[in-house]
Amino acid sequence: MALHVPRAPGFASMLKDGARHYAGLEEAVFRNIAACKEFSKTLKTAYGPQGRNKMVINHLEKLFVTNDAATIIKELEIEHPAAKLMVLASQMQEQEMGDGTNWVIMFAGALLEAAEDLIRMGLTPTDIAEGYQLAVDKALEVLPSLQCWEVTDTRNLEQVSKALRTAIMSKQFGNEDFLAKLVASACISILPEKTTFNVDNVRVCKILGSGIHKSEVVQGMVFQRTVEGSVTAKEKAKVAVYSCPFDVTTTETKGTVLIHTADELASFSRGEENRMEGDVKALADAGVTVVVAGGKIGDLALHYLNKYNIMAVRVTSKWDLRRLCKTVGATILPKLTCPTPEEIGLCDRVFMDEVGEIPVTIFRQEGEESRIATVIIRGSTDNYMDDIERAVVDAINTFKGLCRDGRCLPGAGSTEIELSRLIEQYGSQCPGLEQYAIKKFSESLRVFPKVLADNCGAGYQETLSNLLAAHTEGKKNAGFDCENEGSGVIDAAEKEIYDLYLTKYWAIKYATSAANQILRVDQIIMAKRAGGPKPRGMGAQDPDDD
Repeated sequence: MALHVPRAPGFASMLKDGARHYAGLEEAVFRNIAACKEFSKTLKTAYGPQGRNKMVINHLEKLFVTNDAATIIKELEIEHPAAKLMVLASQMQEQEMGDGTNWVIMFAGALLEAAEDLIRMGLTPTDIAEGYQLAVDKALEVLPSLQCWEVTDTRNLEQVSKALRTAIMSKQFGNEDFLAKLVASACISILPEKTTFNVDNVRVCKILGSGIHKSEVVQGMVFQRTVEGSVTAKEKAKVAVYSCPFDVTTTETKGTVLIHTADELASFSRGEENRMEGDVKALADAGVTVVVAGGKIGDLALHYLNKYNIMAVRVTSKWDLRRLCKTVGATILPKLTCPTPEEIGLCDRVFMDEVGEIPVTIFRQEGEESRIATVIIRGSTDNYMDDIERAVVDAINTFKGLCRDGRCLPGAGSTEIELSRLIEQYGSQCPGLEQYAIKKFSESLRVFPKVLADNCGAGYQETLSNLLAAHTEGKKNAGFDCENEGSGVIDAAEKEIYDLYLTKYWAIKYATSAANQILRVDQIIMAKRAGGPKPRGMGAQDPDDD
């Protein structure tokens, strides 16, 4: 009997036909680095206040025009496993701080680019990863000493606005002062006394038309829909919230009714009407003046709601229903029963209004007890408003970071240059091969002012030498000036360009960790793809389903 001889030699003989594997420096390490370099090069041009926009069209033909790295990464379908590791690091940064995603990608890309030179010089990837680890430990040790300002009171509008400006400036250059004040007032108005700040408690509602400077903050919730009945406004409203349709209830089991005469038919339908009227009357007797339903509000139910002067609002999203309950302090009822006094929510004003010809229903809470604020964003196109929303969301996340730690570092690339200088000094004192990696780590940090200058159309070599000269003289807050021509050096602390300490801390940590992980990979083994189309969005949970 003849033995079956495997067709492929070596390692591939163990794997199924169609499986791929790459090994060694040339095939695995350099290919991984090349993919990551390309990826970070794509996002470099979107960095900073003058960063260019990317136009991304996703699998649903939806158009995104933005320079927000988190959105670009989310909508790109990245296949390469090494680039995916960088994406995971940036997603972790997005979850942790909500800002600084592009920083992570660019720094990880710069570290890998530097590592490629060192490997070609003869260092092993392990030596480089160890050197990078020493450098990152040193960076995180000296980072607190670069602090130039601190938010001492998170309820102080002026201090908070200053701290949020930079996060907004990178997305909406020119509108940062207005938006920072808007977001700061929304966040401060709902900041709880004892518990931590929850990002989801600041909602965003986008309404087309007018300009960005017509944007405003409303205490409470705003829905882009009209009311169902003829009652359009209520003061000091008592609110009952249902997650089910507000309609004639059908029985759980199927039932057959045998009707013999016309009288029986008339009394049968009248019974249904009486039942509906009884339900609505019970609500009116309990003092309920506004009914919010998660499903359809039937015509018959609407007739009786109008008769008893009860306002009816339909909210289709479970997410929004839950937020509304938090706003008014109500409990969601799963079926048509009369709520108890504890389950009824209270709202100062519920009314229908028009914002730029678009009807909206507003649940406004006045005074101190407001738990949710809504930022109404106005803009000329949907894409423009989406971009403003991203800037607002980044600023809200920055505020959450401020509540944890109010320390701020100088922005405009000055923190990176100062860190680079200190780590270079540290590297020159280190024995062993790690010193080369530490030196490259310090050089990689210089990519940020270089990219800032590049995106603003300034000469990056001249800018970099000016900045290094200023820092050597002891001006540790000297950063790149993206607004004026000339030497391009400003004092970031004087210009009030601040970066959050925590954002930088986590970004350095995640970027270096991703780069080290990619460097330590020496083999890629890819199984054969399963047949058929890949199911979309595996594991990604719809926020409405939580």
